[in-house]
Amino acid sequence: MLASWFLIGALTTTPQISVQAAAQSVVEEGGMTPAVNRMVGGIASYARWPGGTATTHRHMCVVGTPRLAPRMAPDTPGRGSISVSYVAASAVNARCDILFLGRMPAADRRQLIAWVRGRPVLTITDDDDACLYGAMFCLTGRAASLSFSVNLDAIARGPLKIDPRVLRIGAGDGGTG
Repeated sequence: MLASWFLIGALTTTPQISVQAAAQSVVEEGGMTPAVNRMVGGIASYARWPGGTATTHRHMCVVGTPRLAPRMAPDTPGRGSISVSYVAASAVNARCDILFLGRMPAADRRQLIAWVRGRPVLTITDDDDACLYGAMFCLTGRAASLSFSVNLDAIARGPLKIDPRVLRIGAGDGGTG
């Protein structure tokens, strides 16, 4: 039923934290921001929204304060574009194709995750290293590397299809190829 379950294979560790991707080196000018923007764009390029055809433009709503990248500008490797708006939790609406959750009150996070369930919204956070609070993808920055975890339970709750090749992004190839 869900392409995302194909991701787990022999790598399952728990029902919610099922896949830990390899780290991507981020020793570059600008700190983590360029790597985060590449990773977010790469993850989005491997998501398929309902309707069959890939849309060339998506809108990302950033809620809270991102920890790893203060300036979000996702880089989509030849697969369209992503515009970004910084919004309050109360202003999130159907215009948001991607929801990036930064630091925020726990009540706001719970409300947003509940709102997203069943909707075609890709959720990514950089404020949940264990990937337990409901986002589909959780970015983690340590020293000079960036990695992500996948929450298959969160993916299974919505209509998005996530291509299994999304795991290649964490290996540092930018999801191309």
